[in-house]
Amino acid sequence: MPVINRIAGFAEDMCAWRQHLHAHPELGFDCHTTAGFVEEQLKGFGISEIHTGIAQSGLVAIINGRGDGPTIGLRADMDALPMTEETGLPYASTVPGRMHACGHDGHTTMLLGAARYLAETRNFAGRVALIFQPAEEEGGGGGVMVDEGIMDRFDIAQVYGIHNAPGVPEGQFFTAPGPLMAAVDTFNINIRGLGGHGATPHDTRDPVVAALAIAQGIQTISSRNHYALDDLVISVTQIHAGSAENIVPETAYLGGTVRTFDPNVQKMVQRRMAQIVQGTGAAYDVTAELEYITCYPATVNDAEKAAFAAQVAREVVGKDNVVDNTNREMGAEDFSYMLQARPGAFLFLGQGEGAGLHQSGYDFNDAVAPVGASFFARLVETAQPVKE
Repeated sequence: MPVINRIAGFAEDMCAWRQHLHAHPELGFDCHTTAGFVEEQLKGFGISEIHTGIAQSGLVAIINGRGDGPTIGLRADMDALPMTEETGLPYASTVPGRMHACGHDGHTTMLLGAARYLAETRNFAGRVALIFQPAEEEGGGGGVMVDEGIMDRFDIAQVYGIHNAPGVPEGQFFTAPGPLMAAVDTFNINIRGLGGHGATPHDTRDPVVAALAIAQGIQTISSRNHYALDDLVISVTQIHAGSAENIVPETAYLGGTVRTFDPNVQKMVQRRMAQIVQGTGAAYDVTAELEYITCYPATVNDAEKAAFAAQVAREVVGKDNVVDNTNREMGAEDFSYMLQARPGAFLFLGQGEGAGLHQSGYDFNDAVAPVGASFFARLVETAQPVKE
């Protein structure tokens, strides 16, 4: 069963929605204009039950099917990234320093396309909850929506989401049962010594050499404190210190990211990092303080729901275009909070060759929007069929 004909019929409309959203990116929880556009489209589809102001600018819309049944949740993220776009496209970002470099404009469009079809046909039992969330990139908007009670408030029984995947063949789905994407933590290390002249370092307590030693020490957590076959990534991504060649600075800073799947590994990393920071600071006679911030949890699919979603995907794109046991990703997703609250699954949808996610030359492939919308629609109709 290929892309739904009705959805293919309004593919041009979907392209226009997506390109409008692309030109008007918003960040974090401040997605009010985007949410307003989404609300306007939903009302135009005849959807009247729309709940706004969730997680500041998120919204949930309800479509009632035919007869009693459970509620299935479908989620799309709306926020963009603080980047300067370099695509040169006619619909490029009109907001300096902001762009849709992760395809959330496409995710929102796919869910809008499914909403239009489902509102027209209502060929399902129970209800559909359309979840449009802000702040996936930073702030954990999905978690905030869960904390504000959307799962109980709208009686959502299961929940699904899609993310586009550049470099994967166009229209190919991939997912896996169980852990799919990593938990993400961040760390900040502030070091204070005693500055002075670069020609007399013996009169200083140099925070730069301490920072370098701490950065090297942190790398040993993966190589010497951790079982090699368990997934773990620790990356020092920032080192800042100094202002001139002949000055030993007073302070230094390190920052980075940790990616894990096992909470016990996560705790071990935090413990060892604290020991390394404190011990190295003492060894170099400087003050070193660690701020370790636990962020998004691992994205863990329900095995049964992942298998079900993969089967629906096969009906849309064919069995040869669905991988149902892909390798785990070290990237992170705040859809994880929704999967902690309810069983469901997260899938990736290939969008062909092109710039990668979070790159200034990235653009969502409009050709895959009807594929994602058809998947969402078939998922609902298959999960909650109308009782004869």
